Parts: sequence; C-alpha cells; structure tokens
Amino acid sequence: MIRFENVSKFYGREKVLDDLTFEIAEGEFFVLIGPSGSGKTTTLKMINRLIDPSQGAIYLKGKKINEISLRELRLDMGYVLQQIALFPNLTVRENIELIPEMKGWSKAQRLEKTKGLLDKAGLPADKYLERYPRDLSGGEQQRVGILRAIIANPPILLMDEPFSALDPISRKQLQDLTLSLQKELGITVVFVTHDIEEAKKLADRIAVFQEGQIIQVANPKDMAKNPANDFVADLFGGDRK
Repeated sequence: MIRFENVSKFYGREKVLDDLTFEIAEGEFFVLIGPSGSGKTTTLKMINRLIDPSQGAIYLKGKKINEISLRELRLDMGYVLQQIALFPNLTVRENIELIPEMKGWSKAQRLEKTKGLLDKAGLPADKYLERYPRDLSGGEQQRVGILRAIIANPPILLMDEPFSALDPISRKQLQDLTLSLQKELGITVVFVTHDIEEAKKLADRIAVFQEGQIIQVANPKDMAKNPANDFVADLFGGDRK
C-alpha cells in the first residue's frame, strides 16, 4: 500500500535519512522505532508530505504521492500527535466532526458517527459531546484526538508518539483502544514510538531505525529471535546469535 524506494533526506549537508526502501501492507500495524534523531518522525511526515524527500520516491497504492493532490492525500489520512492538538474553542463534538464536515457529511450523519465512536472509546456521548477540551484529562483529550483522526474512515492513520506523555494506565487503555479500532476498521497504521514494549504489543511488523537507516524490518518475534545486529539485540533485550 505504501512503498518507499531509495528515499533519502538532506538538510544542507546533513543526511537525516539514508536510502530507505521498504513497504507497508494494507491493513498492517507498522511501527517505527529507534533513538531520538534516527529519522522516524521524518519518515512518518513524508507519508502525508509534511516533508518531501531529497531523493527517491514514495508510492501510495502504486501512485507517486507527489502526483496526488495534497488536499486529497491528507483528507484520506488521519494524524495523531504526541501534543494533543484539539481546538480549545470547539466542543468535543465539533472537534471530532471537523473532517466529515469538510467532506460534506450531513449534520445527522456526523452526529450519529460521533456518538457511536465516543461510546466505543469509553466516553459516553451524553456526558462528553458538548464538553470542551479544558474539561478533559490528558487521556480523554487524546481519545478525542484519535476519534477525530478516524471518524471519516481514512485508509491510513499516522501516529507520532501519541501516548508518550500519558500515565501508564491511560497509555495502556489507549493502546488497547487503537488496536481494537484498527482491527475493526481495517486501517493501515504507521506508528512512531521509542518504547520497545509498546512496539511489541502493537506491531504486526517493526522497522528499527539507527542514524537515518532502517537496520531491520520484521515481526516482533522474528526480530527478537534473529536480530540483525547488536543494536537490535540490545533493543530487544537479547543477544545476537
């Protein structure tokens, strides 16, 4: 579904991504992990063209993404950040309904979908629909952010360390919610984290980044059994054979 071919990124003379080639399958939960500055977020932002590559090409369903209109590309992708980016002057309902409204959904259709999603997320619609972000905890705000990102059934959901600022209980609840919604809706998720336990819990496959390169792509069990190098072995708490 998403394919990177020989993608590199330079800022001046600094190479931050070095010849990435990999593919993400439709419906896959694909996790990018590695140290700060290793290129994970840059890679993620290339998928919705917040950043463009210096070399190489990125394809979505066989078409170069720079040949797809930016509006069409981004309306078909949900995006969830670590910084909870709800509009403070809009209610929970208004925040969640932003994309459907842009897509021309009727008011009744938007409201029905919003209520259903809130209930699934453990935020009863009768209590939360007309609240403002200031009335919510951090975990509740991030739930609303996820619902806003998926309400229009985007084929792709990009998530950049979305749970790292949350307490452990909220983090686990949101991991479970994301997995549940991803499986139910068949969304392709690309997820950035620096937490190996989170990666192992969520991922169908993991891409390990180091210094702008992808060292290994595999499912968590295969990666733990057969790490590509000592860095991957250390990450998974084992020894390289």
